[in-house]
Amino acid sequence: MKVVAELIEMVCWFDLNGKPHPVRFRHKDSVVRVQQVIHTTEEKLAGNRMLCFRCQSEVDGAMKVFELKYELQTCKWMLWKM
Repeated sequence: MKVVAELIEMVCWFDLNGKPHPVRFRHKDSVVRVQQVIHTTEEKLAGNRMLCFRCQSEVDGAMKVFELKYELQTCKWMLWKM
């Protein structure tokens, strides 16, 4: 996987505890549907708490693994690795 670190537009839903669940996102004028979240971790990046989602989806006919990060303080989504 290559580090991309780009802000993205995300569609997600939140459970009753406030945890986000990614559904799909837009990256470079294409929409990628999140088919499976493999695991979720919490980390600090530059002092900011972030939720990291390792996900898997079919992109261009091949299964790809990628990482999404959600910054808890600013509510921004980032495509971290693809």
